[in-house]
Amino acid sequence: MLAGQLELQQTFDNVERKEYLKHKDEVNCFAFSPDLEMMVTGADDGKVRVFNRVAGRLVCRLVAHTGAVKCVAISRDSKLIASGSYDTTVIVWRTCNTQIVYQLKGHARSVETVAFSPDSRFLCSGAWDNTAIIWDLQTGTARNIFTGHRNVIQCCTFSHNNDYLATGSWDHTVRVWPLLRAKMSQCHVLQGHTGNIHSVVFSKLGMLASGSWDKTIRFWNPKDGSHIATLTDHNGWVQAVAFSPDGTMLASVSDDEIVKVWDVKTGECVKTLQGEIDQLQACVFSTDGALIVSGASTLCFEMTKSKKNEDNNKKDEDELNVRGSSSEQSGDAK
Repeated sequence: MLAGQLELQQTFDNVERKEYLKHKDEVNCFAFSPDLEMMVTGADDGKVRVFNRVAGRLVCRLVAHTGAVKCVAISRDSKLIASGSYDTTVIVWRTCNTQIVYQLKGHARSVETVAFSPDSRFLCSGAWDNTAIIWDLQTGTARNIFTGHRNVIQCCTFSHNNDYLATGSWDHTVRVWPLLRAKMSQCHVLQGHTGNIHSVVFSKLGMLASGSWDKTIRFWNPKDGSHIATLTDHNGWVQAVAFSPDGTMLASVSDDEIVKVWDVKTGECVKTLQGEIDQLQACVFSTDGALIVSGASTLCFEMTKSKKNEDNNKKDEDELNVRGSSSEQSGDAK
């Protein structure tokens, strides 16, 4: 697996290499903490690895899953890590001591996506059983189980105000679920894509974007489910989309090895980036506007120095092998 960070300096230049060689099997997923100091990966060997991204060091391995790790997420306060696996479970880990907080059981098939709510009180998981489950992280129990998709749920995300959950599926639809109990039955089914939905994201301004294997990106109004615009310049499957912190730009990556940056207001592509990263899979903006992109084709990462924290993390960190042990009750959803 490899990744690259592109500093947002008009030209998106200043890329330098850094390798991460601690993976022993194919890397399926990764996530960054909001400050970009921590990076978490999941691999076919069933292990979750936590890296100091800036220093480029493996901090620890989290071992408890009995199948490939298909998805990972980090809470906004960076206190929790979630991982979903082919073994059908979701594990919530405490970052400070690597202990298992909850081992969540409720899905019948492989878990493909996990996402924390902005306030870190809830976690959503989506799976090959076509369901999405919202877990209450105060109790470790299932709060809501959403059904309706006709195929695997590949991606999910909460809106910034916690009012909505969006799920994307291989049934070519996006569903927007109101999270206020009085409106939970008012699900919007967003149709228009002709391929699998691989990424969904909300902007802070409230817009929803979806990226699909039909090579397009669509903007939606989550309040009424209306379609706003379609972006069509990619020549490969769109693997991920991400809004800039102020919501005025959208980045997208596709398997044509192209990164595009779009003006949200006009729908125009303002920058096309092409580098040495194969099989692009994900992208994320930092709070100061730097853009990180990543792919999975080799067992290394391509990164740049972060403008922030360049002088931090000078202490060496020992590599740890950590086998998870429950520090709190585990949650079983029925």
